[in-house]
Amino acid sequence: MPEISRFYGIVIKMFFKLKEHEPSHIHALYGEYVGVFDLKTHEMTNGDLPSKAQNLVKEWLSIHDKELQKMWDTQTIVKLAPLE
Repeated sequence: MPEISRFYGIVIKMFFKLKEHEPSHIHALYGEYVGVFDLKTHEMTNGDLPSKAQNLVKEWLSIHDKELQKMWDTQTIVKLAPLE
């Protein structure tokens, strides 16, 4: 799964396989925790990411939502700036 960004120990990834379908989403990994986030709502739809990490991912998503949706639509991965 290609890495898109990394900040505060959180790794953001997106990948495309036949099983990956709508809704568009990203995967956030934080140690042994994982969260799947919907690109449109920014809500975690699956996983066990701690709430503080969820809030950081949601903040990052709000900054990069247009670029992320474009990546999903074109299936072209690019690196995005981390949350600072």
